[in-house]
Amino acid sequence: MSPRIVVSRRHLPGYKCLIFLLFVPILFTTIFNHHEKITYFLRPIWDTPPQPLTYLPHYYAENTSMDTLCRLHGWKLRNEPRRVFDAVIFSNELDLLEVRWGELDPYVTKFIILESNATFTGLPKELTFATNRERFSKFENKIVYGFLPGELAKERKRVSPFSVEGYHRISMNGLISGSGISDGDLLIVADTDEIPSGNTIKLLQWCDGLPPVLHLDMKKYLYSFEFPTDPTWKATSHVYGQHTRYMHSRQTDLVLSDTGWHCSFCFKYLSEFVVKMTAYSHADRVKNKEHLDHLKIQEKICNGDDLYDMFPEEYTFKNLIGKMGSIPRTASAVHLPTYLIENADKFRFLLPGGCLRLPG
Repeated sequence: MSPRIVVSRRHLPGYKCLIFLLFVPILFTTIFNHHEKITYFLRPIWDTPPQPLTYLPHYYAENTSMDTLCRLHGWKLRNEPRRVFDAVIFSNELDLLEVRWGELDPYVTKFIILESNATFTGLPKELTFATNRERFSKFENKIVYGFLPGELAKERKRVSPFSVEGYHRISMNGLISGSGISDGDLLIVADTDEIPSGNTIKLLQWCDGLPPVLHLDMKKYLYSFEFPTDPTWKATSHVYGQHTRYMHSRQTDLVLSDTGWHCSFCFKYLSEFVVKMTAYSHADRVKNKEHLDHLKIQEKICNGDDLYDMFPEEYTFKNLIGKMGSIPRTASAVHLPTYLIENADKFRFLLPGGCLRLPG
């Protein structure tokens, strides 16, 4: 019979100290390595949602007269359409830029595009649009191109990428004012991947009485039009005047519903994903080399998973938990940009079933 081992009660505090000494470093290491995830998960505790927006109904049906559509919105039909100026700060979204300009070409007077040779994070960047300008020759007579010399991270003091992004937006104001725009014209302020629908622009250019600044509610997609997520509203339309500024933030409480599409990270090549992940203002979310691995990125694209393994940005635990996991895919390709459908073979990767990407 084996002898019984009896632990004296006076030795228990020693075990507790040992457990404590092991637990505390593990806890601090976990917090240090995953503080951003923990912060996002606890957002409902430390953050409050923004003030609610007022969503205006958006009426549209094919073959409906503009007079009828203007009246349904409480506006009046103009004698002639406003001129429309579409302005974007460009990085490397060549395919989405072509879809955007193809959708808007019948309505836009000038396409204004600003490009730099450095990213918001200070990395050297190819002048992607300038190099591929021939691809957009069908729009050449409408293009107003601006080059903004960038400053590389090694050459500048510690500057936030958000500050650099803000400087780009300030620089865009000068390019817009030199484009031939006049008071009363319509200015569209949106990122390249925020594409207003043609019927939305036609409505805004033909109606009088619309608000001078109006946010544009857009259906949002991730990686392609196969993965719909929550709508976004930061794109804006402006009836241009002396106080108009190129901003990508809340400027009014009014939002026109269902005005287009926001397709985020909708690239054809895996290399383009890496460029954006390391270049834009949230590049700090890249925590390790695995995030930039092509095989990992490809897997996340086809599964509809977050590239950074982040939690959803929600203000209640109910919504946060409800949106965790992969994005449900859709098989619908209805009510998408006309130019995209007309050129479906070229842009198959943007449509349901086209999740596989080339290395680039």
